[in-house]
Amino acid sequence: MTTPQAGYSGAVPLSAPLYGATLGDAVRRFFTKYATFSGRASRSEYWWWFLVSFVVSGVLQLLAVVTGGPGGVAADDTYQAPGAGYVIFSIITLIWALATLIPSIALLVRRLHDGNFSGFFAFLGLIPFVGGIIILVLTLLPSKPEGARFDV
Repeated sequence: MTTPQAGYSGAVPLSAPLYGATLGDAVRRFFTKYATFSGRASRSEYWWWFLVSFVVSGVLQLLAVVTGGPGGVAADDTYQAPGAGYVIFSIITLIWALATLIPSIALLVRRLHDGNFSGFFAFLGLIPFVGGIIILVLTLLPSKPEGARFDV
């Protein structure tokens, strides 16, 4: 029998943060813990998912523009409707955004817990201009052992 490698999610229970998570582990844990706001998430879990979500959203938006364009006003002041490809990929992008909204917020809350911050700090992201910067800094901070108080 072989022992699990470091970073392999099978060695760490879902209730504990997976430090040193790989991209695959982070995505798997994201969808497994779909709407779990309790517990903690390591920096690698959070940032791997952020990268995947950013790339998928970017590719979908790029496909929308390339396959049909957003439409608009032409040079002769006539309106051009968006192409069919734009509409289809915009709908797919909207579905992706809605499907990952709650789990992304849950992952943010678990990441804040790992830094020993209350999940309510996620509301700081609603502050115009500086809220996103505050959340960025909080998610970049290292894990703190005191964050174990948020474990279930």
